[in-house]
Amino acid sequence: MTNTHKLLEVDDLSVKFKTPDGDVTAVNGLSFDLERGQTFGIVGESGSGKSQSMLAIMGLLASNGYATGRVRFNGQDLLAMKPDALNRIRGNRVAMIFQDPMTSLNPYLTVERQMTEVLELHKGLTRKSALSLAIATLEQVRIPDAARRIRMYPHEFSGGMRQRIMIAMALLCQPDLLIADEPTTALDVTVQAQTMTLLRDLQRDFGTAIVLITHDLGVVAGICDKVMVLYGGRIMEQGTAENIFYEPTHPYTLGLLGAVPKLDHEGERLVAIPGVPPNMARLPAGCPFSERCTFAMERCTTDRPPLELAAGHPGVLRACHKAPGEIEAKAQEVLP
Repeated sequence: MTNTHKLLEVDDLSVKFKTPDGDVTAVNGLSFDLERGQTFGIVGESGSGKSQSMLAIMGLLASNGYATGRVRFNGQDLLAMKPDALNRIRGNRVAMIFQDPMTSLNPYLTVERQMTEVLELHKGLTRKSALSLAIATLEQVRIPDAARRIRMYPHEFSGGMRQRIMIAMALLCQPDLLIADEPTTALDVTVQAQTMTLLRDLQRDFGTAIVLITHDLGVVAGICDKVMVLYGGRIMEQGTAENIFYEPTHPYTLGLLGAVPKLDHEGERLVAIPGVPPNMARLPAGCPFSERCTFAMERCTTDRPPLELAAGHPGVLRACHKAPGEIEAKAQEVLP
C-alpha cells in the first residue's frame, strides 16, 4: 500500500495563552499542507501569529500556551505526541532556525560541541565521526576554514556567520522539514541574499521542505511556492506566490505589497498601512483588519468574514467581504 500522506498537514491549528484576564488567542484556525521539496511562506506584521504557530508545531510554546487542532507530519500527529516521541523527531526529522542566532546558540559552548551533541544524540555517532560531519556541514554553508573555526565560540563570529551556523545545525540530520523563523532579520542586504541563496541550494540538494516565516515580501517572492498572509492570528489570504504577488485579492495583502520599497520607483513615497496592529486580547468583533482597512464597510466591523475560495481565482483562499474585483482594481493603481 502506498503512502499518500503529504509531508506536513496542518488542520485548524489554534494557539492560546492563559493569562490572569483569561485565555488570549494568538493563532486561530490555520490550515495548510506542504509537499516534500516545497517552500511555504507565512507573512505578516509582528504579532500576527507567525512564530507562535510554528513554535506550536515544534512543541516549544511557553508554559502558559497550548495548541489545539491537528499537525500531521508524515501522517503522525505532532500535537498528540508524548514528549519523548516528539524529541526523537524534533531536531532530527523536523528542524528550526530561530530568529536570533546569538540567543539561540549557547555562548558557553564551542560551535563544535553544540553541533556534535546533536549528532551523538540523534544519530548515535562517535565524537570523531560527529566532528567530521559537523565540519563538512559548515563547509556546505560556506563557513571558511571550517576545521579551525568550529572550535570557536559563537561570539567570535559575525552575525551572518552565526546565522550560517544555525542553518548548519538545523541541517546536520538532513531533516525532511526545515522551519526558518525570520532567517534574514538583522542581516545586511548582501548577507540576506547569500542566506536565501544558501537555503535554495540546500533545498535543491537535499529535497528539504521549508516553512519560511518572514515580514519581508521580497524574500518570499524569491523562494516560496505557496504563501499564507496572517493578521491578528487569522488567515487573510492564501495561495501561490504568483497569486499573492501579482493578483492580491485582500486589502491587507495589498497594503503589505504597497509598503515594499521598489528600486524603479525612485522619489515615490511608500504607501504605509494606517494605524497599528490589534491588541490580541481585544480583537474587533468582525474582521481583525477592519480598523485599518481603507475598504472597510460597516459590516466589516461586526461580521467576521469566512475564509473561502476567491471568485475567479482558483486555489486562492481569502477572508474579506469585499469582492475580489474591487481589490484587484486598486492593486493595478498601487502595484507596478
